[in-house]
Amino acid sequence: MADGAALADGEWWLTMAPQLEVQLIAVIIAAACALPGVFLVLRRMAMLSDAISHTVLLGIVLGYLASNSLSSPLLFAGAVAMGVITVWLVEMVSGSRLVREDAAIGLVFPALFSLAVLLISRYAGNTHLDADSVLLGELAFAPFDRIELWGLDLPRALIFGSGALALNTILLMLFYKELKLATFDPALAATLGFAPTIIHYGLMTCVSLTAVTAFDAVGSILVIALMVAPPATAYLLTDRLPRMIGLSVAIGALSALSGYWLARLFDVSIAGAMATMAGIGFGAAWLLAPQRGIIAQALQHRSRREQFAVQMLALHLLNHEGAGDAGIECHPRHLIEELRWQPAFANAIVRRAEQSGLVQRQGDVLCLTEAGRALARAASVQ
Repeated sequence: MADGAALADGEWWLTMAPQLEVQLIAVIIAAACALPGVFLVLRRMAMLSDAISHTVLLGIVLGYLASNSLSSPLLFAGAVAMGVITVWLVEMVSGSRLVREDAAIGLVFPALFSLAVLLISRYAGNTHLDADSVLLGELAFAPFDRIELWGLDLPRALIFGSGALALNTILLMLFYKELKLATFDPALAATLGFAPTIIHYGLMTCVSLTAVTAFDAVGSILVIALMVAPPATAYLLTDRLPRMIGLSVAIGALSALSGYWLARLFDVSIAGAMATMAGIGFGAAWLLAPQRGIIAQALQHRSRREQFAVQMLALHLLNHEGAGDAGIECHPRHLIEELRWQPAFANAIVRRAEQSGLVQRQGDVLCLTEAGRALARAASVQ
């Protein structure tokens, strides 16, 4: 019986271990992508992650053609270098002032990506280089590509993803002040001698390195989603950079975990489900964020409109206060004709003014209180 229980436990672990590894890989890659993604979103350069995550394929192909080996470090170095070259080409095209940056991205990355596809089909058709696998990836297979490190048999994607996360974390801690200043005020950064151009290309190198590290396991589509959606979601939820960084990592990890279980539930692509959950998270924040959400902005707009309407009511009553026509001009029904308000809106504004202690009724006529007169005089001065 004991041997049977041990065998059952061993079978359970063999079944669950790959699933746990897939989730751990996804969480680590999500965190690694979120760190540089925060600064891409703040710099309004989010679509560069799309360009880089596609054009690194050309660097991989060129590295393979130069070394004739899929295990050569030239593939990794070429991919990272191609990401930086992509940024340089985009900036060179947009710097000509003939096209905008978004158009420059649309010109550069399809050209480089198409060249990579052509080279694969012509010179690497019989090798394990596939544009579809680069785009979509397959996290479910990541646990089967393993290497031994310090006596431990671990998935390659887990080791590389952890390395990218550690590197991004260390660089962020070392250059946080410089990144923050160069992101929000490049002119001041240049004046203080922080070399914003070097900081910019350093950030782009980190983006390229993270994309190269991640897309072998998760594909470029999920890299883009994890690098843009969690930081964009966090941006809607906070105005503080440290909190935005922490929220981005947390939202990315939550998107990865929830996406994995969504994929299991509906038997769909893991990467697609994770990207979907990242999009759902952004959609929820876009609607419900306390300050920047659509609903909050609509309520704020309504509140400002009502505040302005109360000021107009107070000015109207002040202008006709004590006049011979006050009995007509200060009647609630007259507001509909004079101020061209809808009846429901006029009643709501009068009710709000009364509740705020700005207006009181004397029979059928509206009269200002001292607070209402003060508001009307202040509004007239403005």
